[in-house]
Amino acid sequence: MNFLELAAERYSVRKFSERSVEEDKLKLILEAVRLSPTAVNRQPQRVFVFRSAEALETARTLSPCLYGASTVLLFCYDKDTVWSHPTDHACSGEVDCAIACTHAMLEAWELGIGSCWVRFFEAEKVKAALQLPENLVPVALLPIGYAAEDAAPGPQHAASKPIDELVKML
Repeated sequence: MNFLELAAERYSVRKFSERSVEEDKLKLILEAVRLSPTAVNRQPQRVFVFRSAEALETARTLSPCLYGASTVLLFCYDKDTVWSHPTDHACSGEVDCAIACTHAMLEAWELGIGSCWVRFFEAEKVKAALQLPENLVPVALLPIGYAAEDAAPGPQHAASKPIDELVKML
């Protein structure tokens, strides 16, 4: 499948089967994270993988939006590593994590594994539950796994604005 087909077909899976993500496929997804571009190649993204029953139970206390996934990735950025713009001091951490998370979602889909970007959590609660150091900032949870047989795209999945509303040629 070419990239545009993959991008059009992929949807946010909000109901997962009990089937676990195989270790070799998880490694490929994490390799896509490692290869993702970041500002000045600082690579500030840090990913925590919830796979054990205990870890998944902790993850479920952090957000109601994990949809029964067998694996959950938490994307954070390291404030000590992140690039900041020299004039306005804008931090690239959230963007870097968003790019890394997108790479993970697309690699997962190519492997037949669904995902759903989740920002419905309290960052301070995540930091406390995982005893994260002060320099790590939680950005997104990414539940991944095999879609349940009755999983389907949400009603807005195919709704896209016309290209001329999104793009202006200069």
